[in-house]
Amino acid sequence: MNRRAFLTAGVSVGLAGPAMAAGAGEACAPMRGTGDLGLIIERATGSVLIVDVGAHKTLSRIEGLGDLSHATAVFGPSERYAYVFGRDGGLTKVDMLACRIEKRVIQAGNAIGGAISDDGALIVASNYTPGGIKVFDANDLGELASVPAIGANGKPSKTVGLVDLPGRRFAYALYDADEIWIADFSAGMSPALTKFTNVGRLPYDANVTSDARHYLAGLFGEDGFAHVDLWADKPEVTRVVSGYNAGREKLPIYKMPHLEGWGQSGSTLVLPAAGQHEVLLLNLETMREEARIPAHSQPVFCVARPDGREVWINFAHPHNNTVQVLDVFTRKIVHTFQPGPAVLHLEFTPRGHEVWISVRDADRIDIYDVRTRTKKAEIAGVKPSGIFFTARAHRLGA
Repeated sequence: MNRRAFLTAGVSVGLAGPAMAAGAGEACAPMRGTGDLGLIIERATGSVLIVDVGAHKTLSRIEGLGDLSHATAVFGPSERYAYVFGRDGGLTKVDMLACRIEKRVIQAGNAIGGAISDDGALIVASNYTPGGIKVFDANDLGELASVPAIGANGKPSKTVGLVDLPGRRFAYALYDADEIWIADFSAGMSPALTKFTNVGRLPYDANVTSDARHYLAGLFGEDGFAHVDLWADKPEVTRVVSGYNAGREKLPIYKMPHLEGWGQSGSTLVLPAAGQHEVLLLNLETMREEARIPAHSQPVFCVARPDGREVWINFAHPHNNTVQVLDVFTRKIVHTFQPGPAVLHLEFTPRGHEVWISVRDADRIDIYDVRTRTKKAEIAGVKPSGIFFTARAHRLGA
């Protein structure tokens, strides 16, 4: 049976061999679980750090991953393998236990992230150039499918906001075509495509809620968000929080807000506003705006503590040395502090006792106690950005 037929049947082959591959770096112990590991992007040097989260230490630095200026990562279900998507179109499979590159391919000229299927068998990359998505075998990174993004206007489009959905499905937006597509690979590598057109001007990023019901895309060309209820019998696109800049000056945007970092707290979604120094609270049951909370500056990431009570927010240049804590229950900013120059990303430990913060221009990662909000430790890193813990392997849309 060839690889396409095998994957279509819903079976994937695991890599043979002992848990510790020969030639592994000395920094990684031969007997170790994966649940307390993390991967940190070093954006300026094309390298990543493998870290022991509980011990607050670096196990290894892995080099040779290309342009990581806008890199993201996902994990396979075993947590052993990370898949890193680079800006240069590179897709790199990293062995978290052996601390080495398992396989690397250049799959596009300019890429913007990716996702992994719910069964862990398919890796999907989202591309700017030439646009569209590409699908790879998670075991050997062999290419399985390529789906061009040609909108109703007949032109190729950049793809953004790629997320995984249950049943080997993926949702993503076409930036240049004002469309949202869902690609269903459950029946094979020639996907069934559902296309939503005229979703709003320039969908720049998107995400899906933790229950895989609500897919929302931010609209750069107009105020508001495009929403698809994926649980509906016949899903359709509606506009939500439209016109939130009406009657107000739209402020300069120095860095686009990231919807993949929105904060979900029960039935409330905390979203960064584009063009305002505030966050928007959206009620997921009514799909109506609940509140607008003034913030320090232009929000980039709104990251929810795992229990949902708080959302921690970082900001765009030139005010990116600051983090604020929003109490979702009281709807108040309850803490503001300055970790250092150029805070790029935040990641909570799975149960939320710590938050790790990348401080790019100080070349370090700070680790804070979430309850006392005091700094506990720091780890050196060369221009660190994205922080990814292996617990993401078990979350939809992560």
